Amino acid sequence: MHLKSDDIVRLEIDFITGEVPPPFCHIFKLKLSFSKNFVNTQFNIQYTDRETLTPEEIVDEGFTMADDYSYKGEIPKLWEDIFKKLYSSSKWSNLKTLGEKGGIKLLAKDIHGKLIRDIPLNQEDWYFTCQDFIQAIYEVSKKEAPMQIRYLEVKKEQKTMVEIVYKFSVRKVLLNINGKQKEIAWERGREIASLIFIPDYDYGLAIEDQPEKNGRYLDCGDGVWHNFEKGIINLDPSFDAKKKIQQALSELI
Repeated sequence: MHLKSDDIVRLEIDFITGEVPPPFCHIFKLKLSFSKNFVNTQFNIQYTDRETLTPEEIVDEGFTMADDYSYKGEIPKLWEDIFKKLYSSSKWSNLKTLGEKGGIKLLAKDIHGKLIRDIPLNQEDWYFTCQDFIQAIYEVSKKEAPMQIRYLEVKKEQKTMVEIVYKFSVRKVLLNINGKQKEIAWERGREIASLIFIPDYDYGLAIEDQPEKNGRYLDCGDGVWHNFEKGIINLDPSFDAKKKIQQALSELI
């Protein structure tokens, strides 16, 4: 029998990538305590098996030679409810160890001192929640600035600029359209971000300066502009990610 989510005072989350080659393979651990007015957090991520690669091979895949990271500090309390709701809604495997495919395993402790170790069946839900939480850690620690996506439409010399800023630490999405700012629902903003990372981007065709020619352009957070016509490539012929992205962004205007 698992713990009542309201009684949980501590979670420890371990993740292993499993059958993934370097430089992508890694492990991370989150230790979360819920006893105060914030989530007391310890985080460690370590990339593994890189000794078989040259520095050039690591950098060519978009990594650095110093990707391991540790953090100890406070994350806003709203994350406590998110993790407890996820725990409450989860189904469990009743296993204690991960297989070759890796994944997430948990340790939970309640106010009575009871400990439960298990592996959730809804691995994807836990993984994506942890990724959002890790992004919150990077924001709070100033390791990274809040994620920003920009979309630009140029029609007959008229420009429409859409800027979306994601604040993972407080789960807010700020929308700015030609200087007018408002907040949109976290779920809607997160859905747009998920779409944007589906296609492939041809960086050989990307440009740094803001485009002037008619067209639709996207900066997916790396500071360069990709043309929807020729710089963004659908990877799955059965799913038109480019069209979905354009529709989602156009609906914001």
